[in-house]
Amino acid sequence: MSTSGMPPTADTIKRLRPQVLEQLKTEKLELEEAQRKSITVSPSEVDKEIDGIIKDNHLTLEQLKGIMAKSNVAFETLRAQIAVQIAWQKAIEDEYGDRVNITDADVTDELGRIAEGKDKPHFLVSEIFLPVDNPEQEEKIRKSAEDLDSQLQNGAPFANVARQFSQSPSAANGGDIGWVHEGQLASELNAALNKMPINTISQPIRATGGFYILALRQRQEPVGTKIPDPATLQDKPEKPGYLPLIRVLLPMPPKAPQPYVDSANKAAAEISGHFADCVQMQKMLAQAKGPIVQNLGLMKLSDLSEQIQAELAKTKSGEITQPFHDAAGIEIFARCDKRAAPQATAFVMPSRDDVEKQLFQTQISMLARRYIRDLRRQGNVETR
Repeated sequence: MSTSGMPPTADTIKRLRPQVLEQLKTEKLELEEAQRKSITVSPSEVDKEIDGIIKDNHLTLEQLKGIMAKSNVAFETLRAQIAVQIAWQKAIEDEYGDRVNITDADVTDELGRIAEGKDKPHFLVSEIFLPVDNPEQEEKIRKSAEDLDSQLQNGAPFANVARQFSQSPSAANGGDIGWVHEGQLASELNAALNKMPINTISQPIRATGGFYILALRQRQEPVGTKIPDPATLQDKPEKPGYLPLIRVLLPMPPKAPQPYVDSANKAAAEISGHFADCVQMQKMLAQAKGPIVQNLGLMKLSDLSEQIQAELAKTKSGEITQPFHDAAGIEIFARCDKRAAPQATAFVMPSRDDVEKQLFQTQISMLARRYIRDLRRQGNVETR
């Protein structure tokens, strides 16, 4: 919950518990398989993955450590979990790497298929995949997928949730599966993508192998599509010189002791790092103790201090300021004006190198799902 941005409520813990148990079973099987193959993971490899988490959440290493410490989670626990993920990736490559042979002819054929699809929309997609290995699991996995989707809709970062819970090799990359064109994925997934606006998350989708949750990060229109001038896509302010704002204040007494300041800074970084929109922020902070949350409504900018105006000037519609200090404490302002529509782009043919990587990833993902399914069937897992 610390790294996924989920609220640590009793209800969340109850709903996540079955998913966490299944994840622990899977990690144990993956770790033992990696150990059987004498696979090792270096600290620098773990550091690289942690850097990815930090960048995804716009945090520093110290802020991430602070968030975990606040939740009473040892930082080594996160490192150990990431090490298992890396070891499993290596086990997959060791088992199947020499069986996946992408030839120049394969790349040429795929480029031909992509060229045939140049007149179709293309989607930049991330996924969360929960497998259904037998029919008896159907409803249980559906419920898990719905619970994850609920957390995502409430602002949990998609990449972090994918790293924690997705059972696809793409989990190591925060669920990123790159660009796909219309018709390239299963029909159920393709139909969902066609209906999704950019920067939205799908409901759980039942398709081959299990349940998918998709995030559409970007869309490219067919070759030759006339793209409007970005300036015409900008939303006009409701009222010039005014902005709808939410203020979050973490009060600090004068000459506060350094541990108090450090704690407040960590809390502010956590709020800022998990911001999705104003609605999600109000829900998230409604259960928090300490911060003062004020819905200021439509505020006249000239009535705000020069410091606040300067911080807001660094933001765009629908964004949040970085935490800053003033006489009252630590301040964060969220802009609740509608975000500008994402700029459309036209499709551009990928390079041969990109296509080769995509073909390799597709094949290795299919083999990896078979690999863990076989380990589950062979394994004898005792929970107590």
